This record gives sequence, structure tokens and C-alpha cells, in this order.
Amino acid sequence: MSNISKLAVIEDGAIIGKDVEIGAFCHISAQAVIGDGTKIAQGASIYGKTTIGKNNKIFSHAVIGSIPQDLKFDGEDVELIIGDNNKIREFTLFNPGTKGGGGKTIIGNHNLFMGYVHLGHDVIIGNHCILANAATLAGHVEVGDYVVIGGMTPIHQFVHIGDYAMVAGASALAQDLPPFCMAEGNRAVLRGLNLTGLRRHINRNDINALKSAYRELFESGKPLKDVAGELLESTDNHYVSDLCNFVIKTKRGIPFERKLDNDS
Repeated sequence: MSNISKLAVIEDGAIIGKDVEIGAFCHISAQAVIGDGTKIAQGASIYGKTTIGKNNKIFSHAVIGSIPQDLKFDGEDVELIIGDNNKIREFTLFNPGTKGGGGKTIIGNHNLFMGYVHLGHDVIIGNHCILANAATLAGHVEVGDYVVIGGMTPIHQFVHIGDYAMVAGASALAQDLPPFCMAEGNRAVLRGLNLTGLRRHINRNDINALKSAYRELFESGKPLKDVAGELLESTDNHYVSDLCNFVIKTKRGIPFERKLDNDS
């Protein structure tokens, strides 16, 4: 049985699942769908065509699904889709998609979004990610699984971040971050593999294979995509293949410090 405060505003047409909690002074739009077991704390607002899955926890004063902060937006039919078991903390702001980006912002499962996180229009977030306080993702950013983004870190529009990657706090990422890697600085550059994260999920042999591939790709001084192609032909490790394919497909480039031929 759902527990909905009499002081909440639920517009006609909203679909509310079983065992949902909605606190006082919340606003739920007519087009919203709230999945079973989701809890929405007092003062949170769910706008527009927003679908929220099961067992999410949305904290006070979160603003979910308000129109994109894109001057080209002209009232098109767009939406925000949120999966299951996410924690969305206080004063977060999630925007739906835009016509130019496919019309959808999509968030996966088991993610933690700390206070003041902003997800811009047409963002895609995978599963098991952690975005620390005031991380800010511009439009069209794509984030893989098990990604960590530190607090106060902006991510430039159209940037892709691969699985198991980490961006350190107070950084500013303007180019694509390959899977398994860590970036830090303003502007952020590669600092190595995200070894702490990898050790939680990947075995030692695979980590060693990634270490070797990382050295070849980013420390040999050879053309990056040439090295990635050579590694793809010679490896049977799927993690290394994922890393190389990401490098080959990048459109914004990889932020790493290139070694000169006369470096020692």
C-alpha cells in the first residue's frame, strides 16, 4: 500500500506503483510513472514525461524531469527514463532529452547521485555509477558502468566515459575517457589505470593485461590509433579489446600527455 502525503500534488494521469512513498509538498506531473517501492521525500518535484523504476530513493528538493536547459528546446515531446534502485540525493537536477539528441535522457540501475548533481539533456548513464556532490554533466554525455566522478567536476558536452573509469574531484573533463582509466586535473588528463576500482571487480591477470596495453597505448609515443589496431589483432583479452575499441572510436580524442621522441 502506498503512503502519499495529503500535502503532495499528484496531477491526474500520473501512474503510481505499489508501496510508493511520496512526502509533503512533492509535485508529480500527469505524465509521470513511479515504479513500485520508490520513495520520494518531501519537496521533491517530478516534471514532464518521466518514468522512474522500482525501489528508487529520491531525496528532498530533487528536481527530476524539468525542461532541458537548451535554448533550442521548443516544447517537443521528450522524456527522462530512470531505472531501478538508484539513490538521488538532495537538490539534484535531471533534465530530459531534446529532439536533436534523440529525445531521451536515460539512467540505469544502482547508481548514487549525491547532492547538487546535474544531468543535462540527452545524457546516458549506465549502472553502478557514483557521481559525487556537484558533479555536472553537460548535454549528450555518455557514461558507462561502474564509473566514479568526483565532486565539483564538470564534464563537457558529447564526452564519453568508459566502464570502470574514474574522474577525480575538482577536475574538468573535456575529452573522452577510456574504460578502466583515471583522469585528473583542469583540464583533466590520464593519470593511469583506475586500479582501486579495477581490483574490486577484475582479476589480477586481466589487470596485468590492461597495464601492458596502457603502456603501449599511452607511453610508447607511437600513434595512438595505430597501436590500438595492433593490440586488437594480437590480444584475446576482452578488456584490452574494449579499451582499444574505445580509443579507435573516440570522436573527441583522449586527454593524455604525449611523450616526445627525445624523452628519457
